[in-house]
Amino acid sequence: MQNEPLDGFFNPQTIAVIGASDRPHSVGGAIFSNIKNGTFTGKVFPVNNKNASVQGQKAFPSVGDISEKVDLAVIAAPAPAVLPILDDCARAGAGGAVIVSSGFKESGKQGKKDFSAIQKLARTSGMRILGPNCLGFANPRAGLNASFAPQSPLPGSIAFISQSGALCGTLLDWSLRDNIGFSHFVSIGSAADIDFAEMIEYFSRDENVGSILLYMESLNDGPRFIAAARDFCQTKPIVCLKAGANSAGAAAAASHTGAIAGNDKVFSAVFERAGVIRAATISEFYNYARTLNHCKKPQGRRLAIITNAGGSGVISTDFLAQNGGELSKLATKTIKTLASTLPPAASRANPIDVLGDGAPEHYRAAVSACLKDKNVDGIMAIISPQAVTQSKKIAEGIAGIEDIAAKPVFISFMGAARVAEGVEVFRRAGIPTYRTPEKAIACFLGLAKWQKDLKRAKKAFSRVRFDFDSAKNTAAEVFAAAAEKKQSIIDGEAARKILQAYGLPGNPAHPAKTAGQAATIAKKIGFPVALKLQSGLAHKTELGGVRLNLDTAAEVKKAFNEIEKNAEKHLRAKDFREITVEKMVDKKYELIVGAKIDPLFGPVIVFGAGGTAVEIFDDTAIGLPPLDAAGAKELMAKTKIFKLLKGYRNIKGADIEELAGVMARFSRLPLDFPQIKEIDINPLAVDQTGIVALDAKIIPEK
Repeated sequence: MQNEPLDGFFNPQTIAVIGASDRPHSVGGAIFSNIKNGTFTGKVFPVNNKNASVQGQKAFPSVGDISEKVDLAVIAAPAPAVLPILDDCARAGAGGAVIVSSGFKESGKQGKKDFSAIQKLARTSGMRILGPNCLGFANPRAGLNASFAPQSPLPGSIAFISQSGALCGTLLDWSLRDNIGFSHFVSIGSAADIDFAEMIEYFSRDENVGSILLYMESLNDGPRFIAAARDFCQTKPIVCLKAGANSAGAAAAASHTGAIAGNDKVFSAVFERAGVIRAATISEFYNYARTLNHCKKPQGRRLAIITNAGGSGVISTDFLAQNGGELSKLATKTIKTLASTLPPAASRANPIDVLGDGAPEHYRAAVSACLKDKNVDGIMAIISPQAVTQSKKIAEGIAGIEDIAAKPVFISFMGAARVAEGVEVFRRAGIPTYRTPEKAIACFLGLAKWQKDLKRAKKAFSRVRFDFDSAKNTAAEVFAAAAEKKQSIIDGEAARKILQAYGLPGNPAHPAKTAGQAATIAKKIGFPVALKLQSGLAHKTELGGVRLNLDTAAEVKKAFNEIEKNAEKHLRAKDFREITVEKMVDKKYELIVGAKIDPLFGPVIVFGAGGTAVEIFDDTAIGLPPLDAAGAKELMAKTKIFKLLKGYRNIKGADIEELAGVMARFSRLPLDFPQIKEIDINPLAVDQTGIVALDAKIIPEK
């Protein structure tokens, strides 16, 4: 890479370690020792204002006392001393700084103030800063370990970026055991300056980076991250372990949508849109690292399973099918090859059972045959220890196949001591092994999904045919009127007008001032009817403001009076607007369609099973706008209710094409009006006869 903004940072020629020390087990001492005793060919200067020498090398009182220009300063000093040191570095013309020190935004008011000062200095000086509160970084290709990790990573093609220094140390230790190599090993800590997005952008231009592993706790720039990740994932995979699955912020949401679209669900939607593979656990995260270190990426979800135990083959098949994969349908030529090379009693169907006494040559022949089969996207060989199992020779046979890297090959040695020699053979060959088949299959399917998402992302976005200009003008008038009235919630006729402008049919609502008038309206439109309180507050059902399935004038009058009393009890006079009468709509399915402005990523779309118990059933999916019809269908397909919407047995479903069109048009609304905080259409009633929004509210930003 030439003239890259961060190239001088990660490939420095001169380094100053501020806080370098002779003291055993000191952070500054460990960093200086790692750089000094590695294969780094540049110059490293210890900075210590108390000692004349450090680890046998002349020390300098400050960065400014070093006669040569410093490309990178690594700061290991107490938090109160960091800002003055950074000022010294900036004045000395240092190009970048790594702050391993903790005690900033995570440690109180003063720490947050100092953190902001670091950010300001980075902006004003142009000096690039990694951290604070980080482990440092390593660039194995340059022989540089500018961290206080106990060992240096092996060189390879995986770039690792982490907000946790402890996880860095753990993953590094595992990787050395399993012979996994890295192009870069970066701890960004609190990310005052250099963050995930910029790192991904940098690595996307590095031909030596084949994949990226992310451990993420928080994110600074959502849109930039999406753009950077999506660009990288066009050709290479990113795997992310995202911590913080539970969001306390959802509890304060003003609508069902706000409660449903919690922080973690939004991150999952973002990862899918960008093409990022999400790992659920540390174990799965590391298994991806092992897989990416060796395996060619699968082009599909078809797996060939080779086993010496029928039970493990069946269990693996079940897990594969339950998680969206499928068994490869072996080609006729492959089956003939297996028939000629395997014992007569062996199964030539997939899963391929080489029998309990499966010999090394049988495993080798089966793997070789599957490698040549165009119907096979990946291969998993399961070895269960039997009395006659030759684990070492089996491993040597498979690892020695000439085109072993032509397709992803996964090995599951189901055992411990009896298969240890075989595991070691594969470890030396850089081929990952897994204790259980499920772990291998999870990695295979994750990488296959990345390929599927990639193909979807490359498809052109289908234009939604609709007069959005006219819709936007109509909706703008309603928003302007609501703003003039200082309405905190837009509901009733106003909300209906906005939705209808975007092609979402609503149920006519008739305002009634008295119980008698409500009864008269009900007779006119026909029973059964519903009465609904329209107010400036959310959750009218909880306020006792909704009565359904009223069949007589007497029931209507009674319900009207009850709602009115509840309104007087719970609402301020200014919040009470009216009580409306609506014809009950008899449709089979109740859905929720909503939108929310996420503070980090912007608008997100919610679809799922609706009704008053929407949060309890939690059958919803989240996506990012805009949606076309195909994208809308993909979003809907993630819910359980979608199976009913398609029709089930003799029960007719809904018009999926019409519903997809509704979703696509709706997805434009939060993009057209950024002032929308939340939108709830709940329920959206659907069946084969049509679609109608029975209740809706829009919550604008104050």
